[in-house]
Amino acid sequence: MVEGRCMKCKKPVQIKDGKEVTMKNGMKAMKGTCPKCSTKVFRILGKA
Repeated sequence: MVEGRCMKCKKPVQIKDGKEVTMKNGMKAMKGTCPKCSTKVFRILGKA
């Protein structure tokens, strides 16, 4: 599981239903939702 920071809860949370996406600049990121408040959570993983 990957952790991201929820901007609504203001805490690090486990990303629920996370999908790895590739951004326009080629970097990978994880996109999902917060398990507590269902807000979108986004985390940049890097080029690796």
